[in-house]
Amino acid sequence: MSATSAPPALRGAAPRNSRSRVITASLIGTTIEFYDFYVYATAAVLVFPILFFPTGNETTALIASFATFGAAMLARPVGAVFFGHLGDRLGRKTTLVASLLTMGIATFLIGLLPTHENIGVWAAVLLTVLRLAQGFAIGGEWSGAALVATENAPEGKRAWYGTFPQLGAPLGFIIANMLFFAINNALADPGAPGVASEAFLSWGWRVPFLFSAVMVIIGLWVRLKLVESSVFEQAKERGTVKRLPLAEAVKHHWRALILGTFAMLATYVLFYLMTSYTLTFGTRPGLAAAERAAAATGADFDPASYVPGLGYSYNEFILMLVFGVVFFGVFTLVSGPLADRFGRRRTLIWVTAAIALFGFTFVPLLGGTTAAVMFFLALGFTLMGLTFGPMGAFLPEMFPTHVRYTGSAIAYNVSSILGAALAPIVAVWLWGLADGSPVYVGLYLTGAAVLTLVSLILTPETRHVDLAE
Repeated sequence: MSATSAPPALRGAAPRNSRSRVITASLIGTTIEFYDFYVYATAAVLVFPILFFPTGNETTALIASFATFGAAMLARPVGAVFFGHLGDRLGRKTTLVASLLTMGIATFLIGLLPTHENIGVWAAVLLTVLRLAQGFAIGGEWSGAALVATENAPEGKRAWYGTFPQLGAPLGFIIANMLFFAINNALADPGAPGVASEAFLSWGWRVPFLFSAVMVIIGLWVRLKLVESSVFEQAKERGTVKRLPLAEAVKHHWRALILGTFAMLATYVLFYLMTSYTLTFGTRPGLAAAERAAAATGADFDPASYVPGLGYSYNEFILMLVFGVVFFGVFTLVSGPLADRFGRRRTLIWVTAAIALFGFTFVPLLGGTTAAVMFFLALGFTLMGLTFGPMGAFLPEMFPTHVRYTGSAIAYNVSSILGAALAPIVAVWLWGLADGSPVYVGLYLTGAAVLTLVSLILTPETRHVDLAE
């Protein structure tokens, strides 16, 4: 363990920010960041395969769209290093403002992009560049928000406070997807239910991206009111702030970097399977419906190469997902008191074991009745909340103050490459490999959970470390 152990009564200095300010600043920023991320994820399923990657093959276009979605994960570790350096050198507040502003500008510009019809392949290039900027920004956002929450937390409630930046994920999902739902529903073509209308593809999809500017302005206003934490100010006074935090983290805390990265693996894989993959699988027409649609338009159809789904309309399935995400939010908050009472490591080990077992439910539940699918979503998102919530305290606690921003950001975001960048692409490939069955996708999740279990077993408990050191 990289941070020094302390007695059960944590020895950190008294917080300089009020509880309401800490909770609001850590929550609103991650809500905006995840909103921006989810807006892109939803568009990657509904819009981008049609407007930016018109390959002539639905599966190929979908994989190309998901590739740009995953490209942001490659930029996240770069952002983690950049913003981690700023956060450990200049402070948490300045870095949080910079990351939020970067994310907001990139998202707003996506809403202004011309499509393939206007500028050809350059549309996909510009989309990818802005997607990389999104990933770069979120690489520094999460860790800073987690540090604001945990370094200002009252004694014995660090995991509870650490759940508030985590709560931004379900809140951002609900806001982004309900906005897409409302716009898609308002612009729907009554003659073609479940199909994106001409108005939606022309301009409707842009509204959620442009709306992010309003949210960013609110977030910046809240964050500018923050005062730097006593923990960081004390580190500056002691002269322990390092000139090159990255070099310090890699040289002296490499074990924590590796264990932290794999501790997040199952969380990331579950997260993107429950959002991106299920939305794709749920809204993909079944084989019979696809054959009828092809016959109606006179298009060629090869049943052998078609990957069927559940056949729900977008509006139907997005409401089912929102239902599941409510469980995500509730159990994110529940996980905090559990981790404060029983320890982060023990809580996460039990939840990760449950995630490994959950991988075996993909076939009997996800391919079953509507009630079975709803139960699958509720169960998966419950596990998501229970594993995601404690990470807000667990990863920062693995590193001392002078490399805490850099170390936790790198572990969190390198894991995004292993768990999130590949998850949607691998899932679509495994889905096709099994002729439309999600059996291999579930086993993929189980394998990731086993790797995370090994990491957690090798990681010491962090509940009583002193963040002031």
